[in-house]
Amino acid sequence: MRRRGRVHELSITRSMVDAVCERASGRRVHVVRVRVGALTAVVPDSMRFCFDLVTEGTVAQGAVLEIDQPQGTARCRSCGDQFTLNDLVLLCPCGSADVDVTSGRELEIISMRVG
Repeated sequence: MRRRGRVHELSITRSMVDAVCERASGRRVHVVRVRVGALTAVVPDSMRFCFDLVTEGTVAQGAVLEIDQPQGTARCRSCGDQFTLNDLVLLCPCGSADVDVTSGRELEIISMRVG
């Protein structure tokens, strides 16, 4: 399972680094900041490991990867309650599965510092 997870993060991180390097237009990348929601099934430590691998030989080599990881939240359509999701089980404390996830699924590049 761990190996499979790393492959998942490797693919995501490679795509992210490709986008960062393209935007950098040849300038050295010093910091990349991403938002990876807690419900994405992306393991931040694995992403950091993969980042170091895939940036090798690119303008992002040696850059720092900063990861913001917002927790999962949802709103119940049945009772109207807003609640925190601690895992991928999408159930309201009232027992309803009719929920709208409001955060935790983000996977985006927030910013990068080049120079």
